[in-house]
Amino acid sequence: MINLINKLRNKYFKGCWAQILFFVVLSLLVIIGGMYGIGAWYRHSQASKPLELGVSFIPAYADSLGVDPQTTMQSLIDDIGVRNFRLVSYWDQLEPSAGKYNFSLLDWQFVKAEKAHATITLSVGLRQPRWPECHMPAWATNEPVSVWQPQLEAFMTQVIQRYKGSPALQSYQLENEYFMQGFGTCTNFDRQRLVDEYALVKKLDPSRPVIITRSNNLVGWPVGKPTPDEFATSIYRRVWNTNIYKGYFDYPVPAWYYSFIAGWQKIFTGRDMMIHELQAEAWPPNRQTVAETSLAEQNKSFNASMFQGRVDFAKATGMRQIYLWGGEYWYYRMVVLHDPSLWNAAKSEFQQN
Repeated sequence: MINLINKLRNKYFKGCWAQILFFVVLSLLVIIGGMYGIGAWYRHSQASKPLELGVSFIPAYADSLGVDPQTTMQSLIDDIGVRNFRLVSYWDQLEPSAGKYNFSLLDWQFVKAEKAHATITLSVGLRQPRWPECHMPAWATNEPVSVWQPQLEAFMTQVIQRYKGSPALQSYQLENEYFMQGFGTCTNFDRQRLVDEYALVKKLDPSRPVIITRSNNLVGWPVGKPTPDEFATSIYRRVWNTNIYKGYFDYPVPAWYYSFIAGWQKIFTGRDMMIHELQAEAWPPNRQTVAETSLAEQNKSFNASMFQGRVDFAKATGMRQIYLWGGEYWYYRMVVLHDPSLWNAAKSEFQQN
């Protein structure tokens, strides 16, 4: 092999710069080959595990789309057959004034999941899925971190103590893409806060795994405390770009790259990875809401013909727990826009698995 490489180098890459280019290209091929090999190993190591499809569900998003949250969740259970949910515990919703808790919103979600014998991964902490990401109540907004962090931990304690007895509760997601600074209204990214919150959750409910979602899905090292029981990632394929140009942007990342991310993380930490957010809804342009965007425009970033392709892409990563992002949106398209195409595509996918 070495002789062959030297022959190719001497024949086709003559001169100093050509030699440098040769070694750069060779190094890239070796690196990419190694990455692909790690990804292939990870896919093979996970192949015997059962596939688990789930859905993130957020009542506030259903409300914003003009559909009833309880009817939406029940339809996801009864019609599509969802049996795995990622639910949220927004601080501003459940503790609207200091020390005054109202858990009715989350209670009915747990009741529905329990009746359906479904599982729940419960998001806890300040930063949770969907805009504005950090859901701090107005009464704590102007407080220094030395004041609101203990208040947040007291709230988290109330949440965990209330629901840890539920047979539906399978795991916790601690914060959501905690270190991501380019999205959301969050301002505090102190690692020690995350470490403290992790210790709190494990102390209150040591029997259940705690999941932490990577803050950057393309690069980053899985090092630094805390080391969760499992990592998670998000996968978005088509978004509206505003950085270089205004228009839709398709991430040119192959599925095997996510296999590599999961694989080398497994090597370094011994922990597996799951997909907590697989894009299965439209990404409106120019910071518009979905309700402000025409159906034709919505279809440019996500439509029924893309649905199976998204799920197939996720399966090809080798990760066996896949939570789709957009269940409320599928119901909105069917009920409000009279377009059941996404709902039917989701039903077909879940019934196959």
